[in-house]
Amino acid sequence: MIKILVVDDEQKICEFVKAYLDREGYEVTVVYNGKSAIESFEDADYDLIILDRMLPDISGEKVCKQIRQKSEIPIIMLTAKIEDEDRIEGFTLGCDDYLCKPFNVRELVLRVKAILKRNNKLSDNNIIKFGNEVEIDTLSYDVRIRNKLVSLTNTEYKILLMLISNPHKVFTRIEILEQLEEGYYEKDDRAVDNHIKNLRQKIEENPKDCKIIQTVYGIGYKFGLKK
Repeated sequence: MIKILVVDDEQKICEFVKAYLDREGYEVTVVYNGKSAIESFEDADYDLIILDRMLPDISGEKVCKQIRQKSEIPIIMLTAKIEDEDRIEGFTLGCDDYLCKPFNVRELVLRVKAILKRNNKLSDNNIIKFGNEVEIDTLSYDVRIRNKLVSLTNTEYKILLMLISNPHKVFTRIEILEQLEEGYYEKDDRAVDNHIKNLRQKIEENPKDCKIIQTVYGIGYKFGLKK
C-alpha cells in the first residue's frame, strides 16, 4: 500500500487531506511540526510527503533540505506564499510540486496521483488485498470477494475502501457520512446502516455472521479481517 506523510500545523487541513487520501486507499500518517516530520521520515518508508512550508518549529524549507540530503522521495510543498519567486525558491529547495493555500483538496489528490504515476508507484501499489477474502483495485475500482468480481454502488465502494484503508479504526456513523462525499445530504446518520446492510449482502459469506464489516455496538463499524 502507498504510504503518504502529511505535515501541516493546521489540524483541520490535515484531517481534510487525510480523509480524501484515505478514500483513495493510501496509508496516511499526519504530523504537525518539522521535528516530527523528520522523525517520521526516518522511521518509515514513505512514497510521498505533503509538506507545509511554514511550520511552528523547523521550517518546511529546512525539513525539505534535510530530507533531500538522504532521499529523492517526492515532496509536494504547501504554502500561503503566492509570489513567483517563492514558488521558484520552493522548487530550488528540491520539492516536486508546489500548491498555494487555500487549495482544492481534489486538485491535491490529482497531483499526488500524477507524481506517483511518474514514479511508477501506482502500478505496483494499487491493489489492497486481505487473503482471498477481499481485493480492491483502486485504479480500476474492481472489487473481488473470495476471488469473485462483485458490483458495488459508488457509496458502497467508498465505505468498503474507507474501512479497509483503516483496518484498526472504528468509524462512527457520522464519520462515515462526513467522508463519503463533500456536502453529503443524507443527514440521518442511520442512512449509513442501510448502506452497510446492502454492502454486507454482497460481500459477506453469511450476512448474519459478518466477518468483513463488523459492528462495534454503541459506536459504529470497523473492518474485521486481519492480514
